[in-house]
Amino acid sequence: MCAIHQPNLFPRLTTLAKLFAADYWIVLDDVQFTRRDYQHRARLAGLDDPARQQWLTIPTRLPSGRSTLIRDALIDDVVLARRRTAGMLRQHYGSSAHWPALARALGPVLDAFAAGRTATVAEISTRLLLDLLGWRGKIMASSKLPTRPGRSQRLADLAAATGARAYLCGTGGMTYLDQTPFAAQNIAVAPFKLPTTGTWSTGRQISALWTLAALGPQGMAARLHALAAAPRTMPDPVPLTAAASSSTEMH
Repeated sequence: MCAIHQPNLFPRLTTLAKLFAADYWIVLDDVQFTRRDYQHRARLAGLDDPARQQWLTIPTRLPSGRSTLIRDALIDDVVLARRRTAGMLRQHYGSSAHWPALARALGPVLDAFAAGRTATVAEISTRLLLDLLGWRGKIMASSKLPTRPGRSQRLADLAAATGARAYLCGTGGMTYLDQTPFAAQNIAVAPFKLPTTGTWSTGRQISALWTLAALGPQGMAARLHALAAAPRTMPDPVPLTAAASSSTEMH
């Protein structure tokens, strides 16, 4: 199974779940950078109160203006951006019982600021989460794969480059996707739908960092493995708010 998605900064749970369910993640790095999207920002939530939210943003400048590709966007003031990111992550999740392990794993993300490119930091932040959860898939970059023109045709060609027999498509993508080029290459289009209660109730708004800090890598991985096995029907038996309260009290 293949998923195709732009590099997102500490992605939302819905995005991370789709990537986790795939065998390949193709990083869509050669499309236009979009401001006010998740390519350079993440919505962090308070560990003890997910309704208390704050944007973490990497200040980004576009050398070619609005036509700048994601891979070419540059971090504005690398030192300040790195320090602010580290501080906000610690502020929001430092009280978690799982923070020591999470803090150690965040090192490569903070080191990536030295490259000066927003997409590099965003991609590594997603790799970090996938690695912590034990994902064993492979990552490829769209800019290094041959494709034909046309939005759906290009996605089909990217999926075919991995040898995938199925393309995982989110609910938004299903509204515009033409499945004909996929069928022509014997690739099924699999709608990826998520539950909307418990763990998943805030999955479309806040970064998956909150879930990781509340449940820990093992607890979060168990939910994602179960969802990947039955993405359309998997219930969530344990309300996450209870788990978050439990981890805070234990700390």
